[in-house]
Amino acid sequence: MPKKANIFDSFSHSAIQQFKEAFGIMDVDKDGLLSASDLTTAFANHGKSVSGGEAQAMLDEASGPMNFTQMVTLFAGKMAGGTDDDETILKSFEAFEINGQIDAEAFRHSLMTFGNKFSASEVDDAFAEFKIDGGMIDAAHLKGLMCSN
Repeated sequence: MPKKANIFDSFSHSAIQQFKEAFGIMDVDKDGLLSASDLTTAFANHGKSVSGGEAQAMLDEASGPMNFTQMVTLFAGKMAGGTDDDETILKSFEAFEINGQIDAEAFRHSLMTFGNKFSASEVDDAFAEFKIDGGMIDAAHLKGLMCSN
C-alpha cells in the first residue's frame, strides 16, 4: 500500500468513527494508549478470554506505543491487499455450486471448519442475507452479494 501523507485518508469518515469507538472500548484505563492489560480486560468484558501474552503479541505488531493513530496505521497495513478479487471469489463459490445452487449445510460446515473459521453466530448472520430454499442457497444471488461485478 502506498504511504499516504495522512493515514486517515486511507479510510472513510465512517470507518474512522468505528475505529475511534473500538479504540475507546479497548482503552479501558482511558490513558490514550492500549496496553496488554487494557486488551485482556476489554476482551473479557465482551466474553472473550485472551492471555496477557496474546494481548502483548497483538501490541507488538505495531512499531511503537499503541495510540489511536498507531492502531489505524496497523489496520491500514493489515488491510492492504487483504481482499480477494472478484474472480477469485467467484471461483471459490463455484467449487460448491451444483446446477446454480449451493448445499447450505455443506457450505455452513466449510465456513466453520476451514481457513479463517466463522463462528455459528457469524454464519447465521451471513445466512440471513442469502436466498435459501429447500436447504439450497441461490448461487447467483450469493455471488451478487459478495462481488462488485
